[in-house]
Amino acid sequence: MDKTHIQTLIVDRLQADLVIARDALKASHEAATHAESKAENKYDTRGLEAAYLADGQRRRVHEIETALVAYRNLPVRPQEGEPIRVGALVALDQEGVARRIFLGPDAAGLRIADEGREVLVITPRSPLGQALLGRCEGDEVELLVDGRRQLCEVMAVW
Repeated sequence: MDKTHIQTLIVDRLQADLVIARDALKASHEAATHAESKAENKYDTRGLEAAYLADGQRRRVHEIETALVAYRNLPVRPQEGEPIRVGALVALDQEGVARRIFLGPDAAGLRIADEGREVLVITPRSPLGQALLGRCEGDEVELLVDGRRQLCEVMAVW
């Protein structure tokens, strides 16, 4: 697996998401400031709702920009034979199911397709991310998810 390629795919996806989020911010800002959004009576909340939406879009743009900076500044280092840390690409066997995980600084939940395989981005803030930090190839990781115990084996670390 090529970590540089995975990080490039993540940055590309974040840039595409940023374009969409900026367009949505622009549209929601225009809706919030448009003359038709002016309240006609005390019960008319169109303008207020549009302003809330614009604020949410502004926050989303900021989150994506922050994630982009984090990934652009994340050094690509080989981690074979080393403990898992941020920037690691990990192959897991989770109860017989093979998974690829990228432990990134941000953008949790992002799914990237690479060579027909899905790579899930997680962060150290997630339960799985916390459990993987410091582990090595061959280690077993135990998680408690919804009150149910799950076992994962670290098959490879790149």
